[in-house]
Amino acid sequence: MKRLRVLSLGAGVQSTTLALMAARGDIEPPDCAITADTQWEGRSFYEHLDWLRSVLPYPVHVVTHGNLRQTIGKADGYCAIPWYTLDADGSPGIGRRQCTSEYKLKPIMREIRRLLGCNPRTHIPRGLVTMLIGISFDEALRMKQPSQQYMVHEYPLIDLRMTRQACQNWLHWRRYPQPRKSACIGCPYHGDDYWLDLRKNRPDEWAEAVAVDRSLREGKRGPTTEYMHNSRVPLDEVVFKLDRQPNLFGQECEGLCGV
Repeated sequence: MKRLRVLSLGAGVQSTTLALMAARGDIEPPDCAITADTQWEGRSFYEHLDWLRSVLPYPVHVVTHGNLRQTIGKADGYCAIPWYTLDADGSPGIGRRQCTSEYKLKPIMREIRRLLGCNPRTHIPRGLVTMLIGISFDEALRMKQPSQQYMVHEYPLIDLRMTRQACQNWLHWRRYPQPRKSACIGCPYHGDDYWLDLRKNRPDEWAEAVAVDRSLREGKRGPTTEYMHNSRVPLDEVVFKLDRQPNLFGQECEGLCGV
């Protein structure tokens, strides 16, 4: 097996910056990039990903575990999304989070094995795969070692001490398009700034989120009630507040982050 250098491309601000830096030769380029598509991202994500695939000099492999949206509310579907909950006695809680693992991590790992020509049981030598991850300097606490012994993580933005704002500046100064944060339309980790923008500027995606939120409670007979928003009221009844200190970590799903 030959060594493989892969960029985890979530198509958000940081991984976009990393991908374009590699394309320009500012950092050692990867052999390819891999994007895991949940099939429930907003329209801007797909438009930006199409643009990236048209300008990057190395291949971008798009993989998927299926349509995450279609599993929600189905008795025979599998989808562990961390919805906010209220028990019958009014106690708040939050569900398990396995959507990132199932719809991001596992498809990426399967694609890496395919690129190496391996089946699921093939032994891969230690350190054969290098994964470039777009975590910026202000998010350094999210760095972690891979659980797979055949993989090594690299964090070029941290090595360069580039923050998220520095990435935005880098894109702006070079006249590259600024991507929106990458995450599913109805991700419960969105902040109020996202919901306000969705309601004002993307009414079709807002209507989709409202419909899914409502479906979480339709026909429910158990003691637990689920909500998409952390206020634990229906999404279309939430009084949103502008966040002057937006959460950098919870509103974007960049491939390997948060797991």
